[in-house]
Amino acid sequence: MTEHAEGQQHPLGIYFWIWGLLFLLSGFSYATDFMPHGYVRWGLILLFMFLKAGFIIAIFMHMAWERLALVYAIFAPPTLLLVFIWLMVIEGEYTSSTRGFFFDEPPAPVGHIQEH
Repeated sequence: MTEHAEGQQHPLGIYFWIWGLLFLLSGFSYATDFMPHGYVRWGLILLFMFLKAGFIIAIFMHMAWERLALVYAIFAPPTLLLVFIWLMVIEGEYTSSTRGFFFDEPPAPVGHIQEH
């Protein structure tokens, strides 16, 4: 019984390393406040956010030591949801650009009679 319980414990050192890494990533994330606004800044903010969330889930929520089926059951639905959101963004951009192409025709000049 003690063998099984002892085999389930993880060394405390990994928690301290991840805690330090999260602290470092948070510092980098806060440092992006001094960057000019733009895609690079938002890309770095999102990158640091996903890295921190990934480390928290993997180590502190013990997902790194779970069975692969459980990991897939937890990560597959949000991943598919993000893929579908990405596809909707692409479709929205296409719809917006074609709407502007077909419906933003310049008005006819004043006094001009259009022939049908």
